[in-house]
Amino acid sequence: MEIDKPQEQHGLAARRGSLRIYLGAAAGVGKTFAMLGEGHRRQSRGTDVVVAFVETHGRRRTTEQLAGLDVMPRAPIKYRGSNFEELDTDAVLARRPQIALVDELAHTNVPGSRNEKRWQDVEELLNAGIDVITTVNIQHLESLNDVVLKITGVPQRETVPDAVVRAADQIELVDMSPEALRRRMAHGNIYPAEKVDAALNHYFRAGNLTALRELALLWLADRVDEGLQRYREAHDIHGTWEARERVVVALTGGPEGETLIRRAARIAARSAGGDLLAVYVTRSDGLTGADPGALAAQRRLTESLDGSYHQVVGDNVPDALLAFARAENATQLVLGASRRNWISTLLTGPGVSWRTIRDSGDIDVHIVTHAQMGRGRGLPSERGGLSLPRKVAGYLLALLLAPVLALALANLRHSVNLTSDVLLFLVGVVAVALVGGLVPAVLAGVEGSLFLNYYFTPPIYTFTISDPNNALAIAVFLVVAVVVASIVDIAARRSKQAARAGAESDLLVTTAGSILRGEKPLQAVIDRVREAFGMELVTMLERDTGPGGAPMSPSGWHVVAASGATATEQPPMTSPDDADVAMPIDDDLCLAARGRPLPAADRRVLSAFATYAAAALEQQRLIAEAEAARPIAEADRMRAALLAAVSHDLRTPLASAKAAVTSLRSDDVQWAEEDYAELLATADESLDKLTRLVENLLDMSRLQAGAMSVFPRAADLGEILARSLDDLGPDGRKVIVEIPPELPEIFVDPGILERVVANLVANALRYSPAGSPPVLTASSLGDRVELRVIDRGPGIPREAVSRMFVPFQRLGDTDNTTGIGLGLALARGLTEAMDGVLEPEETPGGGLTMALSLPALTNTAQPLPAAVPPPSEIA
Repeated sequence: MEIDKPQEQHGLAARRGSLRIYLGAAAGVGKTFAMLGEGHRRQSRGTDVVVAFVETHGRRRTTEQLAGLDVMPRAPIKYRGSNFEELDTDAVLARRPQIALVDELAHTNVPGSRNEKRWQDVEELLNAGIDVITTVNIQHLESLNDVVLKITGVPQRETVPDAVVRAADQIELVDMSPEALRRRMAHGNIYPAEKVDAALNHYFRAGNLTALRELALLWLADRVDEGLQRYREAHDIHGTWEARERVVVALTGGPEGETLIRRAARIAARSAGGDLLAVYVTRSDGLTGADPGALAAQRRLTESLDGSYHQVVGDNVPDALLAFARAENATQLVLGASRRNWISTLLTGPGVSWRTIRDSGDIDVHIVTHAQMGRGRGLPSERGGLSLPRKVAGYLLALLLAPVLALALANLRHSVNLTSDVLLFLVGVVAVALVGGLVPAVLAGVEGSLFLNYYFTPPIYTFTISDPNNALAIAVFLVVAVVVASIVDIAARRSKQAARAGAESDLLVTTAGSILRGEKPLQAVIDRVREAFGMELVTMLERDTGPGGAPMSPSGWHVVAASGATATEQPPMTSPDDADVAMPIDDDLCLAARGRPLPAADRRVLSAFATYAAAALEQQRLIAEAEAARPIAEADRMRAALLAAVSHDLRTPLASAKAAVTSLRSDDVQWAEEDYAELLATADESLDKLTRLVENLLDMSRLQAGAMSVFPRAADLGEILARSLDDLGPDGRKVIVEIPPELPEIFVDPGILERVVANLVANALRYSPAGSPPVLTASSLGDRVELRVIDRGPGIPREAVSRMFVPFQRLGDTDNTTGIGLGLALARGLTEAMDGVLEPEETPGGGLTMALSLPALTNTAQPLPAAVPPPSEIA
């Protein structure tokens, strides 16, 4: 069984190689043998074919297939004292064959290889324009890994992403029946003799092989279906191709839904591999008479029958149904017989079923009978969209309008004809419909028709009509009156539904915003519930269980959060039984409210609030756990970093100084004068480095503890820069200084600023390329002086900017001889201690600029920080 991509995809072959995969259900079905056979066929046609990597596993016939093919040498890799061989991707790329045969696509390479996975090696070959033929077993697909584990009990540690396999230009299934494969195993054609019994009794059991074979067939069938869909789309084919039975069942949310779903499932089950799809069409305005609970139940039923549930938007139900069915290449459509009675059908015309059948084309439509058909949808409930005062006014108007209008028109009988009488009564019925809705309008229409018949239709003062045209006029009047009244009533109901849906949506959106913005999301939800539903007290309760499930309190519940009346005004709720409304969330959580009972519509919204409350509680607890764990994690990180610094960066200069001093004290060697001086210099330099490291650690600890002593005073920036560069020794003379002479004095601690500048310049020198020394520039802006240290080095990636001031971070610097990653963290801390700001900027053209903003000395006296002693002590 072989599938190909549509031919349009092969346009990429000039830029990327094609991939062909031999897929098998298990080891030993003959994937490698088939791959090598394809290699021989291609080679016989003059194609340049190489065997990049093949595992024969000692199988004689597979080894024989290698004869005559160019086998590439493997890359030797040594790992943990053992020698391994992997695919030599570099050699294949250098050889550039037309086709490379690569076995075991899901293989994990030995550490130290070019790529972690072999499929990544294959991707490189494909990107280089080399066609690849490879093999993989169904159990190595990532999406089926857990399914294979349940079937065989053997975890598969080597997997390949499904997308890699699905992207293949060709996939060919190498199939073999379980019995034939077990015979091959028993004959020793797959594993050595000592492994045969164990394999046959465990992984290669007949049931396991049958399940794996079915998995391979089903997965490949889906892949075939994807290829068919792509072909239909590419060729703009909209008709139904009955390559596979797909049954679509249309749902309305009514009580007949379960009957339709089960009937459609039986139709789909008659053909092997048939699909069941349930679809519900919702109107584009979002208004629907369907019960959400009924739809949810029907969705669960569909999924339990291995079907899928879909929801589409469309005001024209037949068109939406047929568009969905054609998009899914459905072959059959199941509809329920109409629930409308014959009167509704007569008044409103053909229904959804008839219009769907008319436009279905080559899709078979099944009309399924059920217990609800023909019963009608019933008259609108008195609990409609109109308020009680409007209904009362409508009934009074219906009773009074017809007699008053008849009395007025009777006096105008000689100047107003019957047509005008009918139109005026129709206006009256419309007025009643606008005020009172459907039922009062129907009463007004019936009453008006009787008055028209008795007082205005010849012969008058009788209920007989001599002229058929007059009878038709009164009948039309009655029908129009009923239709207009129905439209007005439906509009009122829809308006009320829209208003309620909008209010519910606004309420839920506002609550979601309160959860996201507030520091206490759970309390925000509880408060919103109390305000929205007008409750006196709202409480979230959690089941209080101890070890073994025994309750720890008399009621078995404890209060998690509450809003409303305090305990002094009324006792708090300690159990769902104390509430007027109790909304269970799960087995352990319940939202309880006291104040008034809620109708069913409000309870539906309250259920959404309860879900919000549970999510907010989980979020609150996760935040608390994260906050509790953050100091511990930070302390562990700092401890580990400090240990690393002590173990290397502090020990290295200490060891150098110790070695130098020990050598000088040795009586066995007579040191020359220059050697003696060199050892002293080494000891002195190492001890200076050690002193600086210890001082940095101490300063960082003081900064973190808020105990850093700062003594700011007026200072000249140029003098501070000169001393900082002198501290850097010969490297300091490489820096270009561009400081304008008119800069104002700054108000800083000169000693601390010297350390900050020396640190920043040393960092810039370390990363500056040869011939592009760092540059120091300064400028004044208002009451601040800005100093910039500019380098042309590699710069800092944007994603690493937030971490560059974290202690013990080196951001990829592997030079462990120059510090412990405290420089920038200490520089920023010392700068902020002097009321300064240190921020990184990107150097135009590449590099990093450290911008140092410092307070300038103004004409007014500068206030001294509280930690600074009086000037007399400074002097």
